[in-house]
Amino acid sequence: MTTKSEALFERAKKHIPGGVNSPVRAFGSVGGTPRFIESAKGARIRDVDGNEYIDYVCSWGPAILGHSHPEVIEAVKKACEQGLTYGAPTEREVEMAELLSKLVPAMEVSRLVSSGTEAVMSALRVARGFTGRDKIIKFKGNYHGHSDGLLVKAGSAALTTAVPDSAGVPVDYSKHTLVASYNDKGSVEALFEANRGQIAAVVVEPVAANMGVVAPKDDFLPFLRKITKEEGALLIFDEVITGFRLGLGGASEFYQVTPDLLTFGKIIGGGMPVGAYGGKREIMDMVSPVGPVYQAGTLSGNPIATAAGLTTLRILKNDPSIYDRLANKAKRLEDTVRSLKEDEGYNITCNRVGSLLSIFFCEKEVTDYDSALSCDTKKYTDYFWHMIKSGIYVAPSQFEAMFLSDAHTEKDVDDTIAAIKEFFVSKQQ
Repeated sequence: MTTKSEALFERAKKHIPGGVNSPVRAFGSVGGTPRFIESAKGARIRDVDGNEYIDYVCSWGPAILGHSHPEVIEAVKKACEQGLTYGAPTEREVEMAELLSKLVPAMEVSRLVSSGTEAVMSALRVARGFTGRDKIIKFKGNYHGHSDGLLVKAGSAALTTAVPDSAGVPVDYSKHTLVASYNDKGSVEALFEANRGQIAAVVVEPVAANMGVVAPKDDFLPFLRKITKEEGALLIFDEVITGFRLGLGGASEFYQVTPDLLTFGKIIGGGMPVGAYGGKREIMDMVSPVGPVYQAGTLSGNPIATAAGLTTLRILKNDPSIYDRLANKAKRLEDTVRSLKEDEGYNITCNRVGSLLSIFFCEKEVTDYDSALSCDTKKYTDYFWHMIKSGIYVAPSQFEAMFLSDAHTEKDVDDTIAAIKEFFVSKQQ
């Protein structure tokens, strides 16, 4: 039964564009009525109609410990009792900066903001200010938030909306954004060759996670590090998805490639609205009030988000075995999908890095934007609704990731595997 969700959706559409406050929530690429969520605990979410689902969205990543973790909730309650926001410095902001620097050595100096979008936007401004150049390189299918200039061949919900990029972005601004192909070194070399001395930075999702999960080829990230150094450009890792998800040191530690700047998102707030950008001191010294690059925000580093984030990161730091548990559970799902492909011959494959994974309905392996777009989105829609009916909530889009949390049990994984297999039997593919 979805009576209450249906009624809420109709109400929402009267006063909210499309009835939602973020496009993918509208279920536009899978059809039907989005589920309005009432509560979440551990690995499960419950909608307003009382339906419960094993959740593999995890608020798009930050619920790595599971929903409503008791220590995180207690930290938030205590912080709320002291006031919601001050517009003035707090000790927890200092503690967060110290902890980020300790866990991610490449992040010598950091600045807290309120979202991943804001973090990437600010990092690019710093890169332009530091280099004195205007142009940047991004990759097709990489999503870096919705700021002007980055909604060019973007991933995430931008892949499944009627407008491929975005109206309202001035051509004179977006012309400074050069687009390369992920995992294609030649496309990057060609852009540097054609724009010699003009490129401020290359910004990349070290593991693409907004065209589905696509891992970098073995030599791709080292190549980006090498060519940016040679060309006097900065390398920016957008770790809004991979930060503290692949490990305590994020993708930079996981792949042993050190960027000049990094960006993080809501995971450092335990799911609360927060982001951060940072990197080498000489670069971050460009940021106001020390340097000439202006960036500000009343809610930046707010006391509630920092309380939740510090608690989350300290739990991860004190129990790094969490990452092995996450990867092992994710591997079971990956192995199931790959056995369906290799042993049963179904047109399905799976990409996984750590506890990030995507199931693709296509014959070939997915290694870049073009191969991601070759997937059968109609088949994914059928799969999505089968999983919903089985009590499992996965992303309402072929081009998003599945996220596991430490709260997912082996039985949760067993039930998910059974549902995946049942889908293929029911479809008699």
